Amino acid sequence: MAESKILLQDKNINSKPFLRWAGGKKWLIKEIDNLLPKNGFNNYHEPFLGGGAIFFYLKPSNTAFLNDLNNELIDTYECVKDDVEGVIEELKQFKNNKDYYYDVRSKKYRKDTRKAARFIYLNQTSFNGIYRVNLKGEYNVPFGYRKKDFFEPDNLRLVSNSLSSTVFNSGDFTNSINNINKGDLVFLDPPYTITHNNNGFFKYNQKLFSEKDQYLLSEMIDEIKNKEAYYVLTNAAHIKVKEIFNKGDKILELKRASLIGGINAKRGKYSEYIFTNCIR
Repeated sequence: MAESKILLQDKNINSKPFLRWAGGKKWLIKEIDNLLPKNGFNNYHEPFLGGGAIFFYLKPSNTAFLNDLNNELIDTYECVKDDVEGVIEELKQFKNNKDYYYDVRSKKYRKDTRKAARFIYLNQTSFNGIYRVNLKGEYNVPFGYRKKDFFEPDNLRLVSNSLSSTVFNSGDFTNSINNINKGDLVFLDPPYTITHNNNGFFKYNQKLFSEKDQYLLSEMIDEIKNKEAYYVLTNAAHIKVKEIFNKGDKILELKRASLIGGINAKRGKYSEYIFTNCIR
């Protein structure tokens, strides 16, 4: 392998995710070090960025290519990267109460720092931090008061620093293949199309990530391997998922707690598959 392998910096001073994200991979952090290539890797790629828990934990020192289909999310990351102090000043003007929340939710802003602050504010004070829009593309998640402060200025500054060597893109995950080269690591955390431990694909999730998308992702993994790059894929532990992504590489089944849900939601243990060609 080349000598330009990434150096993972001191985890004790790392930034942490500044957004709540359904399906986030904070639970995987305790396992990820055991899933990395034994001899390190070059550049880092996340085609499904979301809250970025694994990126912020690893804090790669080489270039990180970060992508998500949600353009508002990517615009927010870019604004925090480029003008974190401007975003912080805007956030200081927001109030954590119900009436103010719905007022902000109903508005659109032109100023980039204001738009980024709005995205962070709505994410942090909405019900469960869920990102959901109606048919008009309008954010429609109800208020969900949080007792603690809805943003941490010092962490946002650390986030901005962590993003200094990143290249952002908002688009289809398949576009990411163009930036991947030999020795790179690709972390794949697609939206889960199926329910854990149950049969059948979710029909309501077809627009988000269809069964066809799962097969396209499988083909993308073939391309990643052809480029002699590494991949780590997370997905629901389901027989159909195993059928689509079983390529003769390592498959692990891990259990995690259900973290998203209302007061009456059923919280329990769910199984997740990890597929990877990283050899340790």
